[in-house]
Formats: sequence, structure tokens, C-alpha cells
Amino acid sequence: MKKVLLSNLLLFAYFAVSAQDLNLDYYLPDEYTYDQSIATPSSVLGFEVGEWHANHTQVVQYYKTIAEQSSRATLINYGSTYEKRPLLMLVVSSPKNIKQLDKLKEQRGGLRFPDFKSDLEGMPVVMYMGHSVHGNEPSGVNASLLSAYHFTAAKEIEEDLDNIILLIDPAINPDGINRFASWVNSHKSYYPNGDRNNRELNESWPRGRTNHYWFDLNRDWIPVQHPESKGRIAQLQEWLPNIVLDFHEMGSDNTYFFQPGIPSRNNPLTPAKNFELTGKIAEYHAKYLDKIGSLYYSKESFDDYYFGKGSTYPDIQGAVGILFEQASSRGHLQENAFGEITFPFTIRNQFTTALSSFDAATDMRVELNTYMSDFYKEAKAEYTEDDNKAFIFGALEDYGRTFHFADILLQHDIQLYSLEEDVTLNGVPFKSGKSFIVPLDQAQYRLINSLFETRTTFQDSLFYDVSTWNMPMAFNLNFMSLSSKILNLAKVVNVSKGLTFKEGKILGDAGAYSYAFEWEEYYAPKALYKLMDLGYQVRVSHKEFQTKDNKKFGRGTILVEKGNSEKSEEAFYEDLKTVATATGVNIHALTTGLTAGVNLGSPSISVLKKPSIALLVDDGVGSADAGEIWHLFDQRMEIPITLMPSHRMSSADLNRYNVIILPTGNYSVLGEKEAGKLKSWVQNGGTLISRGSAMNWLADNDIAVFNFQSPEYNEGTGQKKYADLQNDKGAKVTGGAIFKAKLDITHPIGYGYNSTDIHVFKQGNQFLEPSGNPYANPLVYTDNPLASGYVHASNLEMIKNKGVIQVSGKGRGRTIGFVDNPNFRAFWFGTNKLFLNAVFFGQTINSASTR
Repeated sequence: MKKVLLSNLLLFAYFAVSAQDLNLDYYLPDEYTYDQSIATPSSVLGFEVGEWHANHTQVVQYYKTIAEQSSRATLINYGSTYEKRPLLMLVVSSPKNIKQLDKLKEQRGGLRFPDFKSDLEGMPVVMYMGHSVHGNEPSGVNASLLSAYHFTAAKEIEEDLDNIILLIDPAINPDGINRFASWVNSHKSYYPNGDRNNRELNESWPRGRTNHYWFDLNRDWIPVQHPESKGRIAQLQEWLPNIVLDFHEMGSDNTYFFQPGIPSRNNPLTPAKNFELTGKIAEYHAKYLDKIGSLYYSKESFDDYYFGKGSTYPDIQGAVGILFEQASSRGHLQENAFGEITFPFTIRNQFTTALSSFDAATDMRVELNTYMSDFYKEAKAEYTEDDNKAFIFGALEDYGRTFHFADILLQHDIQLYSLEEDVTLNGVPFKSGKSFIVPLDQAQYRLINSLFETRTTFQDSLFYDVSTWNMPMAFNLNFMSLSSKILNLAKVVNVSKGLTFKEGKILGDAGAYSYAFEWEEYYAPKALYKLMDLGYQVRVSHKEFQTKDNKKFGRGTILVEKGNSEKSEEAFYEDLKTVATATGVNIHALTTGLTAGVNLGSPSISVLKKPSIALLVDDGVGSADAGEIWHLFDQRMEIPITLMPSHRMSSADLNRYNVIILPTGNYSVLGEKEAGKLKSWVQNGGTLISRGSAMNWLADNDIAVFNFQSPEYNEGTGQKKYADLQNDKGAKVTGGAIFKAKLDITHPIGYGYNSTDIHVFKQGNQFLEPSGNPYANPLVYTDNPLASGYVHASNLEMIKNKGVIQVSGKGRGRTIGFVDNPNFRAFWFGTNKLFLNAVFFGQTINSASTR
């Protein structure tokens, strides 16, 4: 026992001695002295910054300590994550400013209004510092500990703090940060080993980059579909920061990047002055990194095009967004092209550019405030010259999609009006209560245009992310621009203070012959599953019918009866009422089965089985695609699904599921045994839904028939400039564009849609040949498919008339393939129902319609 104890003490002594080489002096500049009453990070954490990866609980503990000790700081809790971790922001300024934050925020609000007389000379500049939106890019969150300490304890910056307000967000993605910290700390050796094969440096699926549902939160600044983004955007709209810092990491063989990015890839809606200011601030970063001898670069990577990222969203808000990318150590030590890179080194670089940004912000305070004021004045002038004065949008039969798009606009402080009368514009009907008008005469004029614009010509053909994000197309909504005359005639109500989702109701009395609800509403699948789960009999009509009071019901209408339930008629009615209220779906009481079209006992009305769903996850599966599906079912539709690890496929009893979903991925992890097992399950009547490259694997293993066409490019012969290689290859990438497609709304996959025209989002160059069976192609691209975004000319030719969704049959089962992502980033509401139709109605597809 004594020997074991002595051994443990010696091991601890080694680690303690090695840790003495790392202290605050490594990070902090020599020219500062610090208030001893403010706790250092190590005094709270129990280890020095960079010695271990701080988990979120430890970060929260330190920030709470700082807020209690410092008169320069106050801590804001702006929400919580899916895993119930707090979202915090430390506001740091002079004690005088801290006492009057509400007044200062009110003054800043005036910057958005051209007629407001703001004191630009006396107004503090505001800088937001966002750390580690990607949880496995940990230098940011750990550097935030140093920033919190330095800006609350450094004595020499007391006067500077009168002129600046810092918003330090230590952990944009707490769930991912915690997941990653747990991994690397659990595999940390007392004798560090930077071998890239080391387990510490190779996270398990899904890795720590993403949030709870495996979403990249750095693509959610505009869609705001997650609690982390909702809370953060609310704070930014309240504070209107002049500078937004976005701390990231990149591949380990790089150095350090700071913006400006590639000049030709800037969004044309961003003023040239923004790029000028970014370049001016960059000189401060260079100076500071020169001082510590760190290598760096700018202007050669990344872009400022998509406004839904942390470093670009500020650019459409009159601010300057700045991306920092530090070569990653991932764990505590990693070999790289320069030898080795340590975790403390990565933290020091990030902290150093926090210091350089502070100096830039204070020196350029008046210039930055003036720029923000001018940004909104120029936007007002642009509006005056614009023939378009507003946008109108809506859906005829679905309030859900319209509501959710309106909610996004409100979160970005966009003024919004509800249409209170039916109107028809250029032959397009817009219904009262299901349509909204967005006037352009408001501060967010430029942001609104970016959300509604369609663009197909670009200065550059390379994009770091998507090339378009037209939101009405994403929501499958009718929309158009309005002139001032039409805008002034419209009868509207201002809803800018917030919207309430409309409850559904039962139209009719208890004891009806049957009950029916239409499939157009976004949350109809949620209502259907709830009624299935309550044990009632539910059926879907494949043909139209009409009641005696002339109410018409289309294909996809759901009929609900008590069935074998032992509940009373009153209890049944109350359950229907509860479901209608919760989902916004109106349920109609039908008094007779003798309806026009088909009667309610028709063989054209199929009994539906409650879906029991398995979603394949883990090794080989694309985590983003899987996460989007999981989120759709769990958060939106409240439908339980099994997250089945891919290695369980060989041993799991597949017969307990009637729906299996394969997200896009590399399915080489599944062998012949798993393929044979899945094939038998389909033959026995299962509904298999596949996405993207999963379709290739199914075709290769004779589980389904999908034929793909390889892209063809005329590269030419002879000599080409080597320097053009990267751009030439990159131009052929379809990074994200919107295309027009034709939907068969008589097919079960198309139920709930009233128009055959639909927009789909496409990433990648997967081209599906139409099935030889023309009834197996419920969704195909048009012969003139590009709606918005960039696509290479050769790829555009390949896309024309190709398949988007295809149905393959084997035995009694169906395999439904989705080439493109109907659930993209949780905001592509317009195609969600296609995916849900495959889940609920795939079992009813006629075998003669499959290939």
C-alpha cells in the first residue's frame, strides 16, 4: 500500500514540476500589472490555463468568480443549451459605464436611425468576443479565461475602459466544448505524445465541433434555429457591437490567419469601407504577433460572402466582423509541419489578437461609431432610390412555415406586418392571417435584401460556404416585391413585438362518424403521430373527396377513428382537441361516410402503421445529415427515433423497425452481412430511406436500383497555368445553390403540396438518372433549373431533368432515395414534408410505381 501511495505521489510530483514551466507569464504582456484582488484562472480552476482543457463548468465557475470580484464586470445569462448548460456573456468596462449600461445601450440604438443625434465622439465602442463556436477548436474558450482576467485586472487599461465595452462570450457552443474537453482530458498522458495516431488526437464520432444535435453553429447566425444562436443574436441586436471577433482553429500544419479574407469573395452588399477598416485593424494584429514571433497571414483564405457566419453577419449590421484561425493542436501536443505545436502556444496567439483588437477598437472608436452611423444612413439613401418598397410572403394553406420564417425576421430586429385581408398580386394569392409584409424603409434594409435576393452572377466562382440563402424559397413560400402604391393600399397589423403560434381547433361536435385533417399544415405529421401514439385508427386518403357542406379534402388527408380504443367518445374528442391545440392543425368532424369523390370506406384510403424508426449513426455516417434528421423528429415533430450505431447493424433485430434511415455517408464500415440483412428487411416490407451517398452504397449492394451519371468536364489538353489549378478545381464544386424542380403532387411523396413547382437546395455533384419507370420519379429538376446561387456551367447541364427523389422496390418493401438534403441546416422548412411523407406514406406506395 505504501509503495502504491509513494508511486502516485511521485507521478503527481512529476506533473506538478512540469506544470511549473507554464504560468501566466507565458501569456501576459510584460508591461502590465494586475490587481491582486482579482482571482487568476489557476486559483479557481486548480491548474494553469493550457495545462488541461477547461470544461464548460470550470469556465462558468471562473466567470462567476470574476463577476463577483470586479467592479469592471457584470455577467449576463442569455439562455441555455439543449443540454441545459448556461450561455454566459461577461460585460467588461469601466465601473462608471457598468453602472449605466442600459443608458449606453439606448444611446447606441440611435446609430441605426439617420435623424438621431448621437454623440459619436463620446460614445464608447463595443466589441463582442466570441469563442469556440466549434467545440473542438479549444484555444478560443481557453484564451477567454485570460481575456476575462486581463481586462478586469490590468491596472493600465483603466482609462481605456471608459471608451470601450467588451462583451466576452467565453463559450458559444458549451455542449460541443464539454464533449471535446472530456475526450482530450480523458486521453491525456502525463508524458505528452504528439503522434497524430495518438488516441487523444482522434475524437470519436460525432466529435466536438457541433452542438447537441450535431449542427455547425457557425452556419446558424441567420437561420437562428438553435437556442445558442437565438440568445446570442438577441444580445447582438441589443448591443450593436462595432467589432465582432470570431475565434477559430484550422489544420495543424498552418500558422495563424486573420482577416481580411480573399478580396474577390466579399459579399457585394457589404460596403467597401468595411474592408478598409478590416485591413486597418489587421495592422494591429500583425504588430502584436510580430512582438511574440508568431507566423501569420491574411487575404489568402476564407471569404466574407455568406452572412450566416460569425465573422460575416456583423458586416451586414454596420459592424466589422473578424475571423481568427489558429493552427490547431487539437489535444495538448501535436506534431506538425513546423515540428510540434502545443496547446498553450495556440492559446497565446488567440489571446494576443484579443489584445490587439482591444487596442484597435479604442484607437478607432470614433471612426467605428461613425461607420456604423453612416452604414444605416447609406442604407436609407439606397432605399430611397429603390423601386421596391417592401416584400410580401405567405403560404395559402400552411401557417406553420409562414410563422417560422416571420419569427426569424423578428429575431433580426426586422419590422413586420401581418396581412389582414386576402389580396391577389400578379395572379398570386396571399391570404389574410397567413401572409406578411416586410417594409424596406427600415434599418435592416440591406439584411432584408440579402434574405430575399436571387443572384446567379458572381465576381468569383469559389465559395467557402453556400452561395445563396433566399429564405422564402427555403420555406417554399410565395413572395414578391411591392411598389409603394401597393404597400400603401394593404391592410396590415404591426406584429414586430412578437408572434404567437396559432392553435388549431376542432370544427364540429363529438360523436362524429369520422374526423379528418388536411396534410398541408407543417405540423400535420406531428398531429398524426400523436394520434397514432394514443392508439387511434388513422388512415390516409389517396384520392380527393368532398363533404355534403362542400368542404373539399385533397390527397394526403388524414382520417381518424376510435378504432379499437376503449376510450369514451368524450375522451376521444378531448384528445383530438388537445392535439389540434398543440399542433395548429384544424380537425374536421365528418357526420357521414357518404362523401363525394370517394366514400370514407374506400379502398383508396389506406390504414397507416405507426412508424418505428431507426436512424443509422456513428462511424461512416455524416453527422450533420444525421443531426438534421434527429432534430426534425425530436425537436419539431416530437417523434421518438432510435439512434442506431452502425456497428449494431449486424446484431440488432431489425424487425422491431418499419422505417430505417441511412443519412449520407461512407458505408464501407458495413460489410456483406449487414447489406444482406438490410436487403432481407426491405424485401419483407420495410421502408428504407436513404440520403446522398448512402444511395450509392445501396445500389452497389443490390438493395436498391439507383443509377448515377458522373460529371464530365472538358479539361482540354496542352498547358495550363499551375497557379490556376486550385481555382479551376474549386469552380466545379457546387457548394450550395437553389434549383427549381417539378413535384408529382399525386404521389404519396408529394402529399400536402398544392403546387408542382418547388425549390430544392443542392450541395455536391451527385446526378441521379431518372428511373426507367416514370412513376418512380416523384421529384425531378426542371430543364431550366437554376433559381439562385452559383453552379459551374457543366454541372448545370448535368442537373437538368435529373432525379431529386426516386423510389425503388424490392419484394414488399420500398427504398426512397433523396439526392439532395430536404432538411438542410434545420431552416429548409419547405422540403421537410417530402422527407416526412417518405416516413409515414412510404408503406402505401404502389409497387407498380417502383423501378
